[in-house]
Amino acid sequence: MTTDAPPPVPGFEDLLAANADYADHFSYSGFDGIAHAGVGVVTCMDSRIPPLEMLGLKPGDAKVLRSAGGRVTELTMTGLVLGVQLLGVRRIMVIPHTRCAMAAMTEDELRAKVERVSGKPAGYLPLNVIPDQLEALRRDVAAVRSHPLIGEDVLVGGFMYDVDTGRLTQVS
Repeated sequence: MTTDAPPPVPGFEDLLAANADYADHFSYSGFDGIAHAGVGVVTCMDSRIPPLEMLGLKPGDAKVLRSAGGRVTELTMTGLVLGVQLLGVRRIMVIPHTRCAMAAMTEDELRAKVERVSGKPAGYLPLNVIPDQLEALRRDVAAVRSHPLIGEDVLVGGFMYDVDTGRLTQVS
């Protein structure tokens, strides 16, 4: 039987060892939590997307919010509002990406895939697939721009990230 799931990992030892090394060289102590480059980013949870690196930023420069499909959800909108009102965000980038699973299948197909891999029913799982990524991106950008707590002085843009080239293309 083949699955799309990764092989099981026995525990967290490898990650804790990597963290110990990271902590030995940790240089971000004392950061204030402000987005020093004034940037807020909403992007997908896809591990092919390195939000800070792809924008030439470093820790402390931006507030990064992730969601399946890079969609502006209620939770990411809350993060954006807090970023704008309390944490120095003046520019917001909404960045979905090419070859996204949320845009590649119908909700029924994605749910069936989850059920096949997990062996459990996924009928209750809200998937919110994206049949038209560019239209969804335009709607998300419009929703952020029109939010009463974001403000007209905040620059909001929609971009598509190409996971095969690393390039961003501005859409709106």
